[in-house]
Amino acid sequence: MPSIFERIESRVAEAIAALEADGTLPAAHAAVPVVEPPRDPSHGDLATNAALALAKAAGMPPRELGTRLAMHLARAPEIARAEVAGPGFVNLVLDESVWLRELEAILAAGDAYGRRPPRPEALPVNVEYVSANPTGPMHVGHCRGAVVGDALANLLAFAGHRVVREYYVNDAGAQVDALARSVHLRYREALGEAVGPVPEGLYPGDYLKPVGEALAAEFGDRFQAAPESEWLPLFRERAVAAMMDLIRADLAALGIRHDVFTSEAELLKRGAPQMAEARLRAAGLVYDGTLPPPKGEVMEDWEPVVLPLFRATAFGDDVDRPIRKSDGSWTYFGTDMAYHAEKAARSSAMIDIWGADHAGTVRRIEAAVAALTGGSVPFDVKLVQMVRIFRGGEPVRMSKRAGNFVTLADVVEEIGPDVTRFMMLTKRPESPLDFDYVKALEQSRENPVFYVHYAHARIRSVERRAEALALPSPPPLDRLDGEERGLVKLMAQWPRLVDQATAAREPHRVAFYLHDLASAFHALWNRGNDDPAYRILGEDPGLSAARLALARACAHVLRAGLSIMGVTAAEALR
Repeated sequence: MPSIFERIESRVAEAIAALEADGTLPAAHAAVPVVEPPRDPSHGDLATNAALALAKAAGMPPRELGTRLAMHLARAPEIARAEVAGPGFVNLVLDESVWLRELEAILAAGDAYGRRPPRPEALPVNVEYVSANPTGPMHVGHCRGAVVGDALANLLAFAGHRVVREYYVNDAGAQVDALARSVHLRYREALGEAVGPVPEGLYPGDYLKPVGEALAAEFGDRFQAAPESEWLPLFRERAVAAMMDLIRADLAALGIRHDVFTSEAELLKRGAPQMAEARLRAAGLVYDGTLPPPKGEVMEDWEPVVLPLFRATAFGDDVDRPIRKSDGSWTYFGTDMAYHAEKAARSSAMIDIWGADHAGTVRRIEAAVAALTGGSVPFDVKLVQMVRIFRGGEPVRMSKRAGNFVTLADVVEEIGPDVTRFMMLTKRPESPLDFDYVKALEQSRENPVFYVHYAHARIRSVERRAEALALPSPPPLDRLDGEERGLVKLMAQWPRLVDQATAAREPHRVAFYLHDLASAFHALWNRGNDDPAYRILGEDPGLSAARLALARACAHVLRAGLSIMGVTAAEALR
């Protein structure tokens, strides 16, 4: 069923068509009018900027055109009143029956209210998130990117997209060799050797001890004194596998599972970077050239080296980018370019969730994707800022397991997956997030997690009490008063919010909306606390039935939003 906004947009389109038919407007115009709630609710239920957008094409003042539009719109059965305001906005007051029908629609759809039907996409939308180096447990910074990516994937699915959730495993390169050497150290330690302090450049966390112990149990002292060339490939493979098991377990504790894990090592083994280079060379987008010396540095011994360069400047980047190093190995950009080329071939659109420390590489990957796909596959990168952990205002810096950072498992163990996920979406991801254990569990209005959960728990409590009552069915919804119908109007914005958050790739908008919805419900609840005549379940069975239906509808929308966030709606709070 189309949302209220879509239905009124259709009425605006009909009014514009009528003005085209009578010659007021030319048949061809590029303007796309908007229908949205006015900033001041006293101005009406909805407003459109159609007159402002079309005034130039019509060759008349916006207010005059707005008056003509308002005359047509006032004839629509859904619209009780249409008035021109300000420089030419048309404010609309909808017939009261519209809101009662919308409440009925919410109750009929249940938790699926606002969900869009499946889209006819040949290929899925690919959302890549987390993709942390497989060198240890997930830290709290990964946690935020994981939640943002997973919630975005949920949002896209709710909006009708097919979605593939992907993790790119960076299991090639120097950091994985360092991991293997760190495991070898723990392997020797498990054999009884005194290894002393962990050398600089290796990973010191205790989480590698079980890996070393398992290798010692399997191979004995076979590799204890062997040259590195004999054990490095094996230890690298086993270490990466163990770390990915650890990472999967950490993510599962947060309710996150990926559909696809793509290995960088496998990508290199099957020659994907060579294939991408060949395609770009054939298109004249890779050439052999030299780079200028590093900016701001005086290097007397610097000599230009001929490297294969990608023409990133042709796509808006500052400089052309090398895809290989002087020793012939691939740069990070070279392998990332090949990875995105493969991913684009199986996606209708691609979205990457990266840490803010990768901001400098966004433009070059965007350029590579544009070159390799001809712009046919939309590509978007969302950057997630750092998280700082506090306990009662005091910074928390260390983990018992990792030794030098706070792990995702530490956070989830202490406050639970639902609170963790919700808190990670309480600010825009491009803004730093301060996360306080104490405040996250605080039962107060200032805690958005509690506030939303409390609204749903209150509704469920009322529903349980209502089971013993004989209330009329269907409920007389027309008995709801203006404030109660105001809650319906806010719920009616949910489908539009889903569309807007999907288009912007911003799942945090769901958290913001749910807080507003919970606040509106709590206001009605508190009104009933102040005056028993306004309680949901009162002495009047008909009014109680109508208010119970309103509360149930609110619970449906709260659960729909929480499900997108990956949060379980609370049945009760203690």
